[in-house]
Amino acid sequence: MSEPTETGSIYPCAHSDADLPSPDGAAAACQFAFLGRQPILDRTGALSAYELLFRSGEQNFAEVSSDDEATAHVVARTIGGLGVPAVLGEHRGYVNIGRDLLFDDIIHVMSPERFVLEILETVTFDTPVLKRLTQLRRAGFQIALDDVVELSDGLIEILPHADIVKIDFLQTDRARLPELVSTIRKFGKTMVAEKVETHADFALACELGFDLFQGYFFARPQVLAAPRPRSSREALLRLLALLSREPDINEIEEELKRNPSVVVQLLRLANSSAFGLGREISSLRHAITATGTRQIARWTQLLLYADGRELPWRSDPLVQLAGTRSRFMELTGNWLHPADDRFADAAFMTGIFSLVHVVVDSTPESTLDRLGLAPQIRDAIVNYTGPLGTLLRITEAIEQGLDVDAIARETLFPEFAGLTPDVLAELSLSAASWTGGHTDEE
Repeated sequence: MSEPTETGSIYPCAHSDADLPSPDGAAAACQFAFLGRQPILDRTGALSAYELLFRSGEQNFAEVSSDDEATAHVVARTIGGLGVPAVLGEHRGYVNIGRDLLFDDIIHVMSPERFVLEILETVTFDTPVLKRLTQLRRAGFQIALDDVVELSDGLIEILPHADIVKIDFLQTDRARLPELVSTIRKFGKTMVAEKVETHADFALACELGFDLFQGYFFARPQVLAAPRPRSSREALLRLLALLSREPDINEIEEELKRNPSVVVQLLRLANSSAFGLGREISSLRHAITATGTRQIARWTQLLLYADGRELPWRSDPLVQLAGTRSRFMELTGNWLHPADDRFADAAFMTGIFSLVHVVVDSTPESTLDRLGLAPQIRDAIVNYTGPLGTLLRITEAIEQGLDVDAIARETLFPEFAGLTPDVLAELSLSAASWTGGHTDEE
């Protein structure tokens, strides 16, 4: 991941310089979405790809409090804000991925044909991560290893699970560089020399046989800006509620028409997936059909992550609680009924909406009735009825440190008897890891 240390911005968007936010205009800056991109070149000097970088303002450096939050913003701004054609043209974009987002379903908002998943050096490559990388590569994604600096047994173990290796020219011992490059080449991986800052660096990288090059010697990141799309959280929740009850295309179309900013982003999402296929999607109905309800739901969740309340989602305790709760319920629902994806999906939605009344400052009954939620999800939240209601009771009991065994014994649904403390502990840990929100036990 190459990061700049100086300022210097380029704004290829349809507004004049007078419209751009000033360094002192924090309020004005909030009206724009910013994104950094740095070219990745091939041996002839031709553009091969871009690395996409988080930018919180027009200054050409990042202020990152959370890798996952930064990536959520990058993806949302690339696909829904500026649009993939404007950001990438015909090229691919490298996106930084931390451990939590690696396991997040939101990753599938990105098209494997347009995005490379650049795994951060902070990720520990344990068995679950390696298994996940295998799944994503089967789905068509290319995996890049970021900031490789030395040859190690760990790197050799990881290489079969990657396609691209980015070697940090600032941190790698030059004396050991030939051996590192030779080993990676034996595995048939594409090699990127990153943080190349001088002509001597470039000459050495060419001599060693690197395929691609990135660094200040070629170009510093550009900062792109566009007016920030705004969607109310209640509108996004209403859309998710609609998607929870398997609506027909007419219902989805009518709901989306009430949210013009979401429509604009959906069209960009649909066209990003179809880019290069010889068709341009211009109608809302066509966009819904091409994208699919599951992909729309993923996109809506991403918007909630990236543009929810004023707090960053990684710093918002309510978002953390809702995310961990919904993921735990989804995992547990899948454990209870492994052959029923609909139950797991409904469990996830139950978790998402069990706290929505707090977001809109209302009661659960009035909030959920206004959203028109699927009846089984609404009743589970308000009255704790049905299997989903039992699952929600268990989830809340775990959050409050109460006796879960008593709930499992009292329920009329025999499948819950298998939720032993060990099973629940494992599911809870997986859910907490998914959101990055580990709660402290007191």
